[in-house]
Formats: sequence, C-alpha cells, structure tokens
Amino acid sequence: MTTIYGLKNCDTCKKATRWLDRFNVAYTFVDYRDSKPTPETLSEWAAKAGGFEAMINKSSTTWRQLPENRKAAASAAEWKLLLREYPQLIKRPLVITDDGVLSQGFSDNGFKQRFGVGA
Repeated sequence: MTTIYGLKNCDTCKKATRWLDRFNVAYTFVDYRDSKPTPETLSEWAAKAGGFEAMINKSSTTWRQLPENRKAAASAAEWKLLLREYPQLIKRPLVITDDGVLSQGFSDNGFKQRFGVGA
C-alpha cells in the first residue's frame, strides 16, 4: 500500500489524497506532526531523495524564519535533529509505494505516471 507523509492542513497533501481517492489508489496518510519520523527513517528517505537538502521545502515560511546557522546543517545528525524539530520542512507530500520508491510533491501528471492511472 502507498503511504503518504505530510500535514493534515497542507493544501498540496489534500490535493494528493483527493487524487488518490478519485482513482481508487489505496493509501495510508501519516501526519508528520502526529507521528514524527525516526532518525533512521529520515536517513532512509534522504538516501532515496538525493540527500537531506533535497528533502527541504526552502520556500516555506518555517525555512525562511530559521536562523542562518540552522539552515547550514553540516552533518546528517544536524539535519535529522532539524527535521525532527521541524517536520513541516520536509517537502510535501512525501510518497512511498510498496516497491520502496520515494517521491515528493504532487502534480496531476506526475501521479498519473507514478500510479499508471487516469491517462
């Protein structure tokens, strides 16, 4: 089953889950704030996403308001600490399918290709 990680009040996450509902794609939704990812999970995601920096939503208000020294995380440990403290920094939605493939973000065409429906 597909797992969608995001925030309940995120408009993009809502669009993604509505799309999955419309095309009858089974999924589980996990809110980052209710169930913070473990450091091990964050490391796994970062490896699949191309690094911790690739996982960050740098256009978010939270990112822009961070002190510069927090934005310059120099180690995996610092990134994990930052993302555990501010899970809303993770690009949303983060989608993991049964085959272990991870993607971030939502677009109609991207989901059509990803899930092979609605074409």
